Amino acid sequence: MATEPVVRFGILGAARIARKLAPAIQQAEGARLVAVASRDQERGKAFAAEYGIPLSFSSYEALLDSDTVDAVYLPLPPSLHLPWTRAAAERGKHVLCEKPLATSAAEAREMAEVCKAAGVQLLDGTMWVHHPRAAAMRMFLQDGSLGELRRVTSVFTFFGDLLPPDDFRYMREHGGGSLLDLGWYCVRASMWAFGGFPERVSGWARWQSEVDLDFLGQLWFSDYRTASLESGFRTAWRKWMEIAGTRGTLVCDDFTRAKDPEQPRFWVHDADGNATTHTVPGPLQEVCMVENFCRAVLSGKLRDDWPADAVATQVVCEALDRSARTGKTVDIDWNQG
Repeated sequence: MATEPVVRFGILGAARIARKLAPAIQQAEGARLVAVASRDQERGKAFAAEYGIPLSFSSYEALLDSDTVDAVYLPLPPSLHLPWTRAAAERGKHVLCEKPLATSAAEAREMAEVCKAAGVQLLDGTMWVHHPRAAAMRMFLQDGSLGELRRVTSVFTFFGDLLPPDDFRYMREHGGGSLLDLGWYCVRASMWAFGGFPERVSGWARWQSEVDLDFLGQLWFSDYRTASLESGFRTAWRKWMEIAGTRGTLVCDDFTRAKDPEQPRFWVHDADGNATTHTVPGPLQEVCMVENFCRAVLSGKLRDDWPADAVATQVVCEALDRSARTGKTVDIDWNQG
């Protein structure tokens, strides 16, 4: 009996965040985790043993050169995403890359271009949009329940003292800062809700060694629609969004990751403030993302919208950062690049 086709994954690096994706790859339909590479050979072997991964490589290059791997997951710091995405694409490997996609819009565009030229799929690790809850929320945005959409407000913060002082999030050269680490989700939520791109943005930040510890952003869209966001490393865990229309609002208090994975929820409030609770069970969002990625790879119908969304998110984050550093509102010309 013929076996079902699968995407064979390798992980570049045994980073802490890889511990979230390794089990998801193993649980996902259409995926198989076959290899991990680490420059620390003992660390790589330990990671492979812990997760029952058959192959452990002592260099990223060796994993990419292996014909046992079809796709790679990159849990590396953002400053390393471009070179290793390029290296993977040149070897015909599909790329599932952690967010933020890169450290700059120019790097993000190059990543999308090299993957398109090589005929491989590129997807950034914004997981929540792949869960059935996101599809259920979108239905309320599109069916007129909220009226005309006017406002998106989103927040993602955590208390950064939980991070080691040498974490890349505190290093600008490696793509650090709360905007790229956390605000990325809020920017994506705003564009996801409105189904389009902002025309201009403004930002404010509290800095430490050129890295934003706290960030506030404002986005202006067409047709009088606006969005605001907050990200930061100096406040307790918060990860909520509200989408407001002329006749109601939708609220999700854990949009980046459900507090209770068994009962992912959101609320819809009507014009009188009456709330209805909606629960949308489903696989873990990490599993959903991996399965969607594998469907695209195995079908041969690669998704151009995924890298386009990631590049757009990077463009907006870069414009917000520029605004915060210059103190000026920044217009975004989507016809450029």
